[in-house]
Amino acid sequence: MPLLVVGSVAFDNVQTPTAARENVLGGSASYFSYAASYFTPVRLVSVVGEDWPQEYTDLLASRNIDTAGLQVLPGAKTFRWTGKYLDNMNDRETLDVQLNAFEQFDPVLPENFTRCQFLFLANGSPVIQMKVLEQCTGATLRVADTMDLYINNMRDELLALLKRIDGLVLNDSEAKLLTGEENLVRAGHKVREMGPRFVVIKKGEHGAMFFSKHETYVMPAYPTENVVDPTGAGDSFGGGMMGYLAEQGDFEPKTLKKAMAYGTLAASFTVEAFSLDRLREIEREDIDRRMEEYQRMLSF
Repeated sequence: MPLLVVGSVAFDNVQTPTAARENVLGGSASYFSYAASYFTPVRLVSVVGEDWPQEYTDLLASRNIDTAGLQVLPGAKTFRWTGKYLDNMNDRETLDVQLNAFEQFDPVLPENFTRCQFLFLANGSPVIQMKVLEQCTGATLRVADTMDLYINNMRDELLALLKRIDGLVLNDSEAKLLTGEENLVRAGHKVREMGPRFVVIKKGEHGAMFFSKHETYVMPAYPTENVVDPTGAGDSFGGGMMGYLAEQGDFEPKTLKKAMAYGTLAASFTVEAFSLDRLREIEREDIDRRMEEYQRMLSF
C-alpha cells in the first residue's frame, strides 16, 4: 500500500571526527522516504527553494517515490542544516540552521495523497502536522515524530496532536523531556497515556523500545562496525518500520515487531556512509540478508 510522508528535505553540511561533507541531501522526509521505498511506494510532501537541484528529485523518483507533493517556493532557498558530531559519534552540535522555505511550509496535499491509509508525520511543527492530519481522511495508521524544540516551545499543540495519532516515535532524551521521567520504561508508558496507541523510543546505538497497552519490548541495534555518519539514522528507522507495515497492509502486534526490526536494519545501513550514499548502494535483498543475520543474533 502507498505510504505518505510529510516532512523536510534539506541540504546538510556534516562534520565528523574523521571527515566532512557539504551540501549533501538531507532532511527527515528524504531519509524516511528512501528507506521506506525498499518496501512500498512512497508519496512525499515537502517544500524546497529555487536552489533545489533536479538531480535530487530524479534520485527520489528513481526509488518509486512520488514527488508530486514536493513544492518549489519561488524566491526561496532550501532548508539547510550544519552539524558536528563529537568523538563518540552519538552526540552532536548543531552549528547552524537556516529554515528558509521550510519556515513557510503550508502543505496542501494532492487529492490522491489524502487517501493513503498509512501516514507518517516526520519531524516538524505540531501545527503543520495537525493540518496534514486533518487533510488525510483516508489514513488508518497515523504515526508522528517530534523533537525537543517542539516539546519545549509548542507543548500544548503537541499534546493536542498526541490525542489524534496512533503512534509516536521519539528518542530517549525527548521522551524524558516530554514526561519528566528519567526511567525510560515509565517515560514510554507515560507518553502512551497521552494518547498514542503505541510509542517507540529510539536509543541510537542501543536500539529501540516499544510500548503499547499490552506489550513492552526492547529491540537491540544491529552491530555496525563502521559508523561514518549517524545523520538520518532515526528517520531511516521510521522509514523502514512504516514501509514494512504499509507493505504488509496491517499493524498487528507481530507485524509491528518485525517492522521495528526492519527499521533497525535500515538505520544500520544509513550510518555506514554520508547522506543517502549507502542506501543508494543496496537493494531489498541486502536488507533481507541482514535480517537473517539479525534474527540469528537474537535467537538463543
